[in-house]
Formats: sequence, C-alpha cells, structure tokens
Amino acid sequence: MLTFADFQPGQSFALGRRSLSAAEIKAFAADYDPQPFHTDETAAAASAFEGLCASGWQTAGVFMRLFVDGLLHRTASMGSPGVDALRWLAPVRPDQDLEGRATVEAVKPSRSRPDRGFVTFRCELLDAATGTVVFTMTAPLMIGTGG
Repeated sequence: MLTFADFQPGQSFALGRRSLSAAEIKAFAADYDPQPFHTDETAAAASAFEGLCASGWQTAGVFMRLFVDGLLHRTASMGSPGVDALRWLAPVRPDQDLEGRATVEAVKPSRSRPDRGFVTFRCELLDAATGTVVFTMTAPLMIGTGG
C-alpha cells in the first residue's frame, strides 16, 4: 500500500485505457446531460462539435474510474477536499481510446492531522492515438501516512 511518503513531485502514473461507445454516450447523456450533441447523432453533426461527443461529466467519470483502478486502490487514500480545476479541452468521440495519467504536482503534510498529508495531482485524459489532451483536472487528495 502506497502512503504519503511514497509520493514525490514529478512522479507520473499511467492509469490505463478506456473508450466509450455511442450507446454509452447516449445513455449517460439521457440520464445526466441531455443536450442534443450528446444524445442525437444528426443534431450533433449540425452542432459546433460536428458529431456525437461524450458529456464532460461522463469524461470526468471515466478519468475517476481509471484513477481508482490504476492508482488509488493501492494507496492509503482518505478522500479529497475537492477539485481545484477541471477542464474539457477537446470532445471525446465514440470508440476513441482514452489513456489516463496522474502526475504529482505537490506534496504537503497536514498541519493539524499527523496521520495524513495532501498529494496534489495533475490528472489528464489523452487521446491514446494522437496524444492530444482532452481533459485535465487538478485535485488534492488526502493520503494516509501509515502511522
């Protein structure tokens, strides 16, 4: 199990890959973000996105799943106080292969709780074929010290 002491600025973690089918994009959008460029291929083609694309919230969910499976499940994670920045930089298309990456930006021991520290990650989803970054998030996580 990785603890707070195991993280250093500059470390980068590959988190795995995931894609979304058109059906998954439409189903998520129907429940949570029913805008036409997420739900209807004809309307999406006529939109500024020029085709069906995933909701940014679904994209964030894809990243979170990769983050948990690729790193957090093997850490002394104690949750997060929130997200400092979240950006959707390019549309995510059906069957686009996405690759997750988390890079440690900062580590800071807790002043009031010696059993934990804060590890701030720069989180990214990239188009695996082109390397284009489609999503970024900066997130501090509380990681236990193991003591």
